[in-house]
Amino acid sequence: MKIEIDEGSGFCHGVTRAITKAEEELKNGEVLYCLGDIVHNGKECSRLEHLGLKTIDHEAFEQLHNVKVLLRAHGEPPSTYQKARENDITLIDASCPVVLNLQKRIREEYETSSPCNKQIVIFGKPGHAEVLGLVGQTEGTAIVIESMEDAMHLDFTRDVSLYSQTTKSLATFLQIVEYIKSHISPDATFTFADTICRQVANRMPHIQQFAARHDVILFVSGRKSSNGRVLFSECKRINPSSYLVDSAQEIDLRWFEGKESVGICGATSTPKWLMEQCADFIRDNVK
Repeated sequence: MKIEIDEGSGFCHGVTRAITKAEEELKNGEVLYCLGDIVHNGKECSRLEHLGLKTIDHEAFEQLHNVKVLLRAHGEPPSTYQKARENDITLIDASCPVVLNLQKRIREEYETSSPCNKQIVIFGKPGHAEVLGLVGQTEGTAIVIESMEDAMHLDFTRDVSLYSQTTKSLATFLQIVEYIKSHISPDATFTFADTICRQVANRMPHIQQFAARHDVILFVSGRKSSNGRVLFSECKRINPSSYLVDSAQEIDLRWFEGKESVGICGATSTPKWLMEQCADFIRDNVK
């Protein structure tokens, strides 16, 4: 059985940076909290918890005082920073620089425009941590759309300024841009900013090629990962013999009967060590 681990899969720069910061702090032996799952992968979260990282939600965060709290790559709204100041919380800010730049652009636009005249629109997943941070830059006034159908309900008689969650589909974003262009009123303006992270967006064409050159695709990802769901769906479209697993324990050896090669890939939240464990399991059990 030929086994290939996709070199293009695994943590993006933002996630790698957040985990590195967590590990550096934990080496000092101090208590470190993380606001939300540091990455949408249960196995990696468990590994860091064994090192001492304590994951909390926003409700628990507001009750803390005089502690250290890590902000993950997704970014946070201004209210989180304000609460930290009030409660003397030391923040270890691991927000992705790409996300921080996007937050700044949205905040500047909000502060210089009238909400009565302009709709600040974010193409993203409602409730997603990054999106909550982006909406927070507008004091909750931004409109979140997740699909073309959502875009159809915008008020095209008013100005529209469109941004995107950094990990969304570039193709869908561009379709929405064209739809708004063709429907915006002559008396209104439409501006858009392609704020999708290219490190993430470029994985789609890469993973299409990877899925096509193997008999079986093993996609390793936590089921909370929206990026993982999108990439796995594309693997499945290209190669019907694609399977989603959270770990080696979920591998079914029958998938490899009569097959000669398997490609192992994953999401931006999938650690390389987890893909390597899956490869080792196959080597030990498939002859």
